[in-house]
Amino acid sequence: CDGLSLYRSLPPVVVLPESEEQIIAVLKACKTFNVPVVARGAGTGLSGGAMPHAQGILLGVAKLNRIKSIDLSSATAVVQPGVRNLAISEAAAAYGLYYAPDPSSQIACSIGGNVAENSGGVHCLKYGLTIHNVLRARVVTIDGEVIELGSDAPDSPGLDLLAVFVGSEGMLGIVTEVTVKLIPKPACARVIMASFASVEAAGQAVTNVIGAGIIPAGLEMMDKRAVHMVEPFVKAGYDLDAAAILLCESDGTDEEVDDEITRMEAVFQTAGATRLQVSRSEQERLIFWAGRKNAFPAAGRVSPDYYCMDGTIPRRHLSRVLSAIEQMEDEYGLRCANVFHAGDGNLHPLIMFDSNLPTEVERAEKFGAAILELCVQVGGTVTGEHGVGIEKINQMCVQFAREELDAFAAVKTAFDPYGLLNPEKVIPTLARCAEYGKMHVHGGDIRFPELPRF
Repeated sequence: CDGLSLYRSLPPVVVLPESEEQIIAVLKACKTFNVPVVARGAGTGLSGGAMPHAQGILLGVAKLNRIKSIDLSSATAVVQPGVRNLAISEAAAAYGLYYAPDPSSQIACSIGGNVAENSGGVHCLKYGLTIHNVLRARVVTIDGEVIELGSDAPDSPGLDLLAVFVGSEGMLGIVTEVTVKLIPKPACARVIMASFASVEAAGQAVTNVIGAGIIPAGLEMMDKRAVHMVEPFVKAGYDLDAAAILLCESDGTDEEVDDEITRMEAVFQTAGATRLQVSRSEQERLIFWAGRKNAFPAAGRVSPDYYCMDGTIPRRHLSRVLSAIEQMEDEYGLRCANVFHAGDGNLHPLIMFDSNLPTEVERAEKFGAAILELCVQVGGTVTGEHGVGIEKINQMCVQFAREELDAFAAVKTAFDPYGLLNPEKVIPTLARCAEYGKMHVHGGDIRFPELPRF
């Protein structure tokens, strides 16, 4: 399995190549003998995307872990796919630079996995996702051919195949080298922690911040259950009486941060904040963020198991969706703590359950599916940064029409005509959508009536 332990499969063979040449040899052999191959970075993914294939090869890139170069003139780094996300910033720190995307698993996750999932992090509102911070990728196709996607220049002519590849979850090729952008470490960064008496008020405050023309470096929300879950774990000084808290960061020069903090305080007070606290030191800023970044391990301390979802919604529907999730808790008989990237509407509900109790796994899966389908219903998507993998493949039938899924499949076929790279994930078959009962019916006309429905 990967970080989503609900789905497990043992591979008959594991290979750990140490060079691009060895990856080429493995892929050529897989093509020759028609053997599926699943690429794996650090295994921290949360959608089953790196789950091994029961009849295929698991190709781990952990040994390709060198930072090949850091170029100060272009503020870029060339790294291999097994390099840890945080290791890039650690190596660049001596030059006053860092790599902006910061998933919660950044101490362990690999840049190859980040490229596969188009990972974000708590600072993605201002600095973007992986795709916004990668210039070039060197990729090996299933035929063993090496291709270069993107360029070291700010833009390249033709179709943007780099954007197609980033987020493709290992279905199109194996990345062997990535050129990432580095940015200057800000002179100053401070965080406002704002408490609210209701989730609705906190949600409105998020809308008001963006509406005021402020783009914070990070804008995160935790509901009361999440706050009570993480505070004993990190002791960050969170307000245990609040129905929801916001963490809003400003970075830049001292003058820029002072001005933005003042403006954000005014917005929060107008929105009805019951308590405001601004970090007074770098250590306190990191402590404020530690609670949000450690929400997942904190869930593991209070529940035998937890299931992290990853939908996105328009910000205006935040309170509606959270109210619906609260009703679903009663429907499915399970607790849920909510943490999310409030600035861009990326929800991470943490459904808590005990896999040793009968029906709880099934109820957790149904609860998660209901949340994702609600996200689509209000105009959102089934994933923001964790990817589809095997976990959300049924919900792809809900979000996309058959014609769109066919287009996705055609892109995969163009790169992988044999269907050997990470098969049976991300793109559902027509039969799967029919079985799941989510195939669109127009004017009473049931399409593909010959397919069984259950």
